[in-house]
Amino acid sequence: MTATETKTQNDLAFLIAQGMLDGFNRHYRLFREISRHGKTLFEKGDWHELQRISRERIAFYDKRVIECEEYLRRRYDTDLLDDTIWQRVKLHYIGLLASHKQPELAETFFNSVSCRMLHRSYYHNDFIFVRPTLSTEHIGSDPPVYRSYYPAKFGLRASINQMLSDFGLRNPFRNLNRDLRLLLSALRARLPRPFRLEANHQMQLLSSLFFRNKGAYVIGKIINGDAEYPFAIPVLRNEDGSVYVDSVLLRTSELEVLFGFSRAYFLVDMEVPSGYVSFLSSLLPRKPAAELYTILGLQKHGKTLFYRGFLHHLRHSSDQFVVAPGIRGLVMLVFTLPSYPYVFKVIKDEISPPKEITRQQVKDKYLLVKRHDRVGRMADTLEYTDVALPIERFALELIEELRALAPTVIEEDGDTLLIHHLYVERRMTPLNIYLDQASPAELERAVDDYGLAIKQLAAANIFPGDMLFKNFGVTRHGRVVFYDYDEIAYMTECDFRRIPEPRTPEEEMSAEPWYPIGPGDVFPEEFGTFLLNNQKVRASFNKHHADLLGPEFWNQTKSRILVGHVEDVFPYPEAQRFRNRPTRDTSHPAQLRR
Repeated sequence: MTATETKTQNDLAFLIAQGMLDGFNRHYRLFREISRHGKTLFEKGDWHELQRISRERIAFYDKRVIECEEYLRRRYDTDLLDDTIWQRVKLHYIGLLASHKQPELAETFFNSVSCRMLHRSYYHNDFIFVRPTLSTEHIGSDPPVYRSYYPAKFGLRASINQMLSDFGLRNPFRNLNRDLRLLLSALRARLPRPFRLEANHQMQLLSSLFFRNKGAYVIGKIINGDAEYPFAIPVLRNEDGSVYVDSVLLRTSELEVLFGFSRAYFLVDMEVPSGYVSFLSSLLPRKPAAELYTILGLQKHGKTLFYRGFLHHLRHSSDQFVVAPGIRGLVMLVFTLPSYPYVFKVIKDEISPPKEITRQQVKDKYLLVKRHDRVGRMADTLEYTDVALPIERFALELIEELRALAPTVIEEDGDTLLIHHLYVERRMTPLNIYLDQASPAELERAVDDYGLAIKQLAAANIFPGDMLFKNFGVTRHGRVVFYDYDEIAYMTECDFRRIPEPRTPEEEMSAEPWYPIGPGDVFPEEFGTFLLNNQKVRASFNKHHADLLGPEFWNQTKSRILVGHVEDVFPYPEAQRFRNRPTRDTSHPAQLRR
């Protein structure tokens, strides 16, 4: 190759790399714009629009990847480029990221575009970022990732007042003095006694508010010597536009629920997302970075980090994938790696009766859940295509089930098993197994939370469809979460009816319904028949949630949705809200617990 040809190839590689980075920069600019818009919508109380942009933002990434791919193909006829060009593209891209504010996200974007343009045999070679190449530590940000306040100098009350003011909400606090008094009381109760101030005593707050549903959250920590105390302060909006502090979360376990895998992604403006993840990791040491990026709305990079961590775990473990414990499903084949806290789900080739659903319809249901407000009651999923795993790590029983039930989903290539389509979810204890092993007190709490989960899903316009206990799991925090989505429907698409009285003895004795049933008809009176066979479970359910067994609750909830009401469902118990303190007024309506 002549020097001129080499220069020409090098120039072309640079232009392609610059085109890829331009595509990412456009994506992240739009991502930040819509995230910043969350603050404006909170100030206005425009909850429907906030829900809409939260849904639409999830699709932004794929749209920008497709746009970038189409641009590069159209501009540079990339199908004719050889391997030398692609190797140089990556090298130039690395150079362009030297002073970038989001280099880790830009690398993931590069991978996404490249994998669409190259054959899958390139997925794990030098043409993409199999591992990160640039450090994300100490990247400068304007404004800084977090702000510091010094109560020892200015006083705790004045520092908290300044903290709340610095976020620049346009809404006035209805009674700031009362909110500050309640915050101070809760903080002092959390700190040890006596509390001796160390030289480095300070409060650090992430510079942007976190918006989700109808709440804005202040996220920070108190530092005193070697001790750190995480906190989150929910700020809510009244109908008149004023705001108030609703509670304060002061324990790591409470923040883990706030940032849990069963919740919608936050809207938060971040110039340097790695700085936010680093700060959150100090508050939530058990949360992997993959989950933190995901809950911040950067789910594609979350997927990248999860997969890297998963491959790392495979290299450092030797147990085998096995069929997941629990009752086998009719739609999904579910397996797990005992040493790894996740389950892996593939759609069966043939879905057994009485299920009447296609593979594409199942995918559509999972996409619906991804984009919907999960209100802490539906597990988030990571969706992958063409995942290559060592076949020796699969138990023989599992391999045989995959061959028998999902032959078109898998491809065996020597010592590799390629899975063409795969969902990944956090592993939970199936509720039916949990109830079988539970103490009386545990059973009572789980059944109560199960009913509450159904009510919160209904408030979010989700009817679970198949409400059998095997379709719900119990998290390590004891929360009941739904994870089987093939029968879900919008509440507004269902017709909740009471079973008509039989008109004749023949109708009363009939094994089949004697009344017409439409495709959207639901008869809540039937729920008890297939859910509450266990006497102790039935007693607990009827004690807390007997209203779920009649159409009135369902129709009332549906009516509220149809008139545009957006229910408040918060990630902390009702008892923890300041509105339940005797010093607070009771003008705010009661909300659904947890």
